[in-house]
Amino acid sequence: MIMFGKKKQVSTIDKDQLELIENAQKRIKQKKRLYIHFVLFLIGAVFLILANTVLGIGEMFKIAGIDWFVYAIVAWLFIFMYHFVNVFITNKFMGKDWEKQQLEKLVRKQQKGIDKLTENFLKKESKIAKKQAISDTKTETKALEQKNTSELTIVVAAGEQNAIGKDNDLIWHLSDDLKHFKALTNGHHIIMGRKTFESFPKPLPNRTHIVITRQKDYKVPSGVIVVNSLADAIDAARYDKQAFIIGGGEIYKQALPLVDKLEITRVHSTFGDADTFFPEIDLSQWQEVSKTTHNADEKHAHSFSFITYLRT
Repeated sequence: MIMFGKKKQVSTIDKDQLELIENAQKRIKQKKRLYIHFVLFLIGAVFLILANTVLGIGEMFKIAGIDWFVYAIVAWLFIFMYHFVNVFITNKFMGKDWEKQQLEKLVRKQQKGIDKLTENFLKKESKIAKKQAISDTKTETKALEQKNTSELTIVVAAGEQNAIGKDNDLIWHLSDDLKHFKALTNGHHIIMGRKTFESFPKPLPNRTHIVITRQKDYKVPSGVIVVNSLADAIDAARYDKQAFIIGGGEIYKQALPLVDKLEITRVHSTFGDADTFFPEIDLSQWQEVSKTTHNADEKHAHSFSFITYLRT
């Protein structure tokens, strides 16, 4: 069954306009009541005067020599004046508009306080950032100073186009190169990135491993040192007179400006499928001091050379 009725009308007046209309209607009612009060006061005053003077009601009743109706009219006048003040003065200074102004004033004051707190917070954050930057600079400087008291060497095997690996592993297997690496690093600190460390089946014997990673709570076997930056790694190896950087590509790139020596195994082949590379060596900054070449044989698929560079 279909029911018919009046469709509910939806107001198209926004909230602020509706509030203004309601306030205007309220003010009209207040003024009408004041007008009625004024008329009743006039009629009442006339009635009291006639009641006393014409009808003789309370004719003999006086207070301090003044007829009683005078006191009644004055009291009524005070009530009317109170009504008048409430409508035209109190409402103006203590009405909704006044309350709204006070609230907006309070909000502005609070916003200023919030803005000031925000400004102070940003200043503190800036100071903390500056302190952190100074601390980082000091750490880097400390690492550089430490480098001057011990020799820091890069050890790397790289192809003719500086390829050093693919999928976190070597592209070749050269038995004599592994022996050469062991002979150089045995008994020393070796500094590496996380991926290089994870490419080992287990930590290499008789060497102190320093692993650089940004991962928090990175789990390593006992004896392995975990740091967050190359500067911290160099600092951790400060008591070793000959520490080695052993990879990977990004660590080599960061370390190249800091090291004193390069121990390069140059594999005399190109590897197009490599995904990790050693940075280009600026020969104006490095001097070749020794070179030993090994030809390819039944144990070595590629010919290679052991080359030592010292910084000029």
